[in-house]
Amino acid sequence: MFKKSKKKKIKQMDKLQKQGTTLITVTKPNSVVAEQFRTIRTNIQFSMIDKDLKTIIFTSSGPYEGKSTTAANIAAVFADQGKKVVLIDADMRKPTVSKTFNTQNSVGLSTLITSRDIRVEDVAQYVEDADLDIISSGPVPPNPSELLNSNRMNEVIKELEEKYDLVLFDMPPVVSVTDAQIMATKTDGVVFVVRRNIAHTEDVRHAKELLDMVQANVLGVVFNGAEKKSDRSYSYYGYGYTDEE
Repeated sequence: MFKKSKKKKIKQMDKLQKQGTTLITVTKPNSVVAEQFRTIRTNIQFSMIDKDLKTIIFTSSGPYEGKSTTAANIAAVFADQGKKVVLIDADMRKPTVSKTFNTQNSVGLSTLITSRDIRVEDVAQYVEDADLDIISSGPVPPNPSELLNSNRMNEVIKELEEKYDLVLFDMPPVVSVTDAQIMATKTDGVVFVVRRNIAHTEDVRHAKELLDMVQANVLGVVFNGAEKKSDRSYSYYGYGYTDEE
């Protein structure tokens, strides 16, 4: 299922990942893949029965596992239900949200955290096609972890919770940097994305240890890139896609 051998350079199998991600729930809402994202939405909603979850982060063990694709599409399918949703690019090291939604990135989360006179409405951008707001990463700061761990970030989260029904954060991989661990302690839940033939077993285990270390509320795992013949083996959440779909 996962790569167990010596780590190899990741092949460039997902060019869209570098250009921005595939927003298939908007471009092809009737596709099988879009329906699978709705299934993931339903499973997340099951986690909300006993607790009102308003802030959720999406992360993975490493790059190219589909966390940004998952976060963008889950944001879109929640917006389909009439919820007021904002997707925030908290991966200030390798941002993709502005590319995915074709929006500007001159101001964003880093601006919001570092400028106390800037409010959420000053940096939020409405995406009509997806009927949701996005906040891009903003200019790349030299200290993303310190910004996310600041008291000002706590204030930003509180303001976001007051303005939106659901606040989703696209985070960096948890093994690479500490950003996702920091945000896991400030938010209500974590969705962990694992991609078949990309994720390394030892990295997934280490990622779980890191999330356990901060007592993260892991809502579930999205197993990405599974072949259709193995659909029955899905556990937790699951979806798979190919470039042709």
